[in-house]
Amino acid sequence: MNESLVVNDSSAVGEPVPWMEAESLDQHNGSLELSTAPLEFPVNPWDIMLCMSGTVIACENAIVVAIIFYTPTLRTPMFVLIGSLATADLLAGMGLILNFVFQYVISSETISLITVGFLVASFTASISSLLAITVDRYFSLYNALTYFSDKTLQCVHLMLIVTWGVSLLLGLLPVLGWNCLHEPASCSIVRPLTRSNVMLLATSFFAIFVLMLTLYFKICKIVCRHAHQIALQQHFFATSHYVATKKGVSTLAIILGTFGASWLPFAIYCLVGEREYPSVYTYATLLPATYNSMINPIIYAYRNSEIQRSIYMLLCGCFQANGSYRSRSPSEV
Repeated sequence: MNESLVVNDSSAVGEPVPWMEAESLDQHNGSLELSTAPLEFPVNPWDIMLCMSGTVIACENAIVVAIIFYTPTLRTPMFVLIGSLATADLLAGMGLILNFVFQYVISSETISLITVGFLVASFTASISSLLAITVDRYFSLYNALTYFSDKTLQCVHLMLIVTWGVSLLLGLLPVLGWNCLHEPASCSIVRPLTRSNVMLLATSFFAIFVLMLTLYFKICKIVCRHAHQIALQQHFFATSHYVATKKGVSTLAIILGTFGASWLPFAIYCLVGEREYPSVYTYATLLPATYNSMINPIIYAYRNSEIQRSIYMLLCGCFQANGSYRSRSPSEV
């Protein structure tokens, strides 16, 4: 195995992934060092957990992608964005699996760059898709009368182009030269990414998170205004619509809470962590971040009655391409 890509932890057994390396050992703090000494266990348990997480993520989201792709009625803007999210999470899960395989089978600097670039692009697309869904839900409430129009579909397509374009660009940066393979002193907690690269990614995450919180606050204001109007009018059908809208906002609150709990520890550690720190800190903050991609299909897809019906029909062998479902608004998803 290429020595420059291997790390040995004096306090934990096994080898972490090639892109999570600390290079020097501080005799007083028990940090990591490069070593070619034999390890007690050939596989790092943290790598196994990341691979298992990637396997679950890939399986969950592959079902969602297949259902949306093969169900023509799920072509509304909201389901298109959910499909984008599921695709990004599917790629992220596959990236975690490939990283594990390549690390212990084919270890090289080129593969390390490709793997980390693939993971950066996938997770960036996942986070950006969550922002796009939040924006779509806001406009579905702000412009409810004109939501189901060609203009909305065009906006969704534009958001998808920006989401995947930016994600692909960020994923290509390490491959195109923004890495620390030739300058170990510039490495971050995620090798071979440089510290400036990781700080850019972390700062972008905080910007997206703040924007999502802002939109969520505006959505809550809209819902409160609708509730006040409903209380004045006392229309039963309006109350029913309010209940559905409130359900959507509650779902959004769960999404934001899960999103923040999953990614905030890793994003903060990207800003404050140094490459000399033990790699166990990187593992301990990155693993919960992958859980967000594991929970996304449960929150967005499997809780939706239309997707549940499609799965049921598919499993029963009576899947019909021309089934008639009622198209739902984002506030009901």
